[in-house]
Amino acid sequence: GDGAPAGNYGYTSSGYSVYEEENDRLTESLRTKVSAIKSLSIEIGTEVKNQNKMLSEMENDFDSTGGLLGATMGRLRTLSRGSQTKLLCYMMLFSLFVFFVIYWIIKLR
Repeated sequence: GDGAPAGNYGYTSSGYSVYEEENDRLTESLRTKVSAIKSLSIEIGTEVKNQNKMLSEMENDFDSTGGLLGATMGRLRTLSRGSQTKLLCYMMLFSLFVFFVIYWIIKLR
């Protein structure tokens, strides 16, 4: 007659409400944590998409730079296949020119 559950439960009406309130409090705490994890995972997903987009753009940039570098290396190989003596002669003349310019600057002091 007093609203207490009948049978083998052994709970009184007030004892059951304490457990129910504790359960509700823990459920709300869990709901808050799950919500925080959900928003964090959404932010991580957005960041991953942005990073993947940047990586794709960088890959395209590196591909175009690689093509340019390959063409430059090809031109250098073609240039180096030419007369080695002519290239050596130009290097020697340039070195002598730099040497005389430095000598002249030192002599003027």
